[in-house]
Amino acid sequence: MVQVNVHDAKTQLSRLIERALAGEEVIIARAGEPAVRLTPISGPAPRVWGQDRGLIELSPDFDAPLGEAEVGAFVDPSIFPGSR
Repeated sequence: MVQVNVHDAKTQLSRLIERALAGEEVIIARAGEPAVRLTPISGPAPRVWGQDRGLIELSPDFDAPLGEAEVGAFVDPSIFPGSR
Protein backbone atom coordinates (compact mmCIF):
# COMPACT_ATOMS: atom_id res chain seq x y z
CA MET A 1 0.00 0.00 0.00
CA VAL A 2 1.21 3.49 -0.82
CA GLN A 3 -0.17 6.67 0.71
CA VAL A 4 0.56 10.07 -0.84
CA ASN A 5 -0.69 13.55 -0.12
CA VAL A 6 -2.76 15.51 -2.61
CA HIS A 7 0.16 17.63 -3.85
CA ASP A 8 2.31 14.55 -4.54
CA ALA A 9 -0.65 12.82 -6.19
CA LYS A 10 -1.02 15.75 -8.59
CA THR A 11 2.62 15.58 -9.64
CA GLN A 12 2.81 11.75 -9.79
CA LEU A 13 -0.66 10.89 -11.06
CA SER A 14 0.51 8.86 -14.08
CA ARG A 15 2.81 6.72 -11.91
CA LEU A 16 0.12 6.25 -9.29
CA ILE A 17 -2.37 5.14 -11.94
CA GLU A 18 0.12 2.57 -13.23
CA ARG A 19 0.64 1.24 -9.70
CA ALA A 20 -3.12 1.00 -9.12
CA LEU A 21 -3.59 -0.83 -12.43
CA ALA A 22 -0.84 -3.24 -11.36
CA GLY A 23 -2.93 -4.12 -8.31
CA GLU A 24 -1.27 -1.98 -5.66
CA GLU A 25 -3.50 -0.10 -3.24
CA VAL A 26 -3.02 3.67 -3.65
CA ILE A 27 -4.43 6.01 -0.99
CA ILE A 28 -4.49 9.79 -1.42
CA ALA A 29 -4.45 11.67 1.87
CA ARG A 30 -5.45 15.20 2.80
CA ALA A 31 -3.57 16.68 5.79
CA GLY A 32 -2.22 13.23 6.59
CA GLU A 33 -5.67 11.60 6.79
CA PRO A 34 -6.64 9.06 4.10
CA ALA A 35 -9.25 10.67 1.85
CA VAL A 36 -9.65 8.54 -1.29
CA ARG A 37 -8.55 5.21 -2.72
CA LEU A 38 -7.34 5.03 -6.33
CA THR A 39 -8.68 1.82 -7.88
CA PRO A 40 -8.95 0.60 -11.46
CA ILE A 41 -12.37 0.38 -13.11
CA SER A 42 -13.20 -3.17 -14.00
CA GLY A 43 -14.12 -3.69 -17.62
CA PRO A 44 -17.31 -5.28 -18.90
CA ALA A 45 -17.76 -8.95 -18.21
CA PRO A 46 -16.59 -11.16 -21.08
CA ARG A 47 -19.32 -12.48 -23.33
CA VAL A 48 -20.22 -16.12 -22.89
CA TRP A 49 -21.10 -17.74 -26.18
CA GLY A 50 -24.28 -19.78 -26.05
CA GLN A 51 -25.60 -18.25 -22.83
CA ASP A 52 -29.03 -17.70 -24.44
CA ARG A 53 -29.23 -21.16 -25.93
CA GLY A 54 -32.78 -22.48 -25.75
CA LEU A 55 -34.36 -19.05 -25.18
CA ILE A 56 -35.03 -18.32 -28.86
CA GLU A 57 -36.72 -20.64 -31.31
CA LEU A 58 -36.91 -20.18 -35.08
CA SER A 59 -39.49 -21.90 -37.21
CA PRO A 60 -38.06 -24.43 -39.66
CA ASP A 61 -39.07 -22.23 -42.62
CA PHE A 62 -37.76 -18.91 -41.25
CA ASP A 63 -35.56 -18.43 -44.31
CA ALA A 64 -38.07 -19.59 -46.93
CA PRO A 65 -38.69 -17.16 -49.79
CA LEU A 66 -41.45 -14.65 -49.11
CA GLY A 67 -44.56 -14.49 -51.23
CA GLU A 68 -45.66 -11.39 -53.12
CA ALA A 69 -48.04 -10.35 -50.32
CA GLU A 70 -45.32 -10.51 -47.66
CA VAL A 71 -42.84 -8.60 -49.78
CA GLY A 72 -45.49 -5.97 -50.50
CA ALA A 73 -46.02 -5.52 -46.78
CA PHE A 74 -42.36 -4.52 -46.39
CA VAL A 75 -41.76 -2.60 -49.60
CA ASP A 76 -43.53 0.54 -50.75
CA PRO A 77 -43.26 0.41 -54.55
CA SER A 78 -43.67 4.16 -54.84
CA ILE A 79 -40.15 4.71 -53.47
CA PHE A 80 -38.60 2.60 -56.24
CA PRO A 81 -39.10 4.31 -59.62
CA GLY A 82 -39.67 1.90 -62.45
CA SER A 83 -40.71 -1.03 -60.25
CA ARG A 84 -44.19 -2.51 -60.71
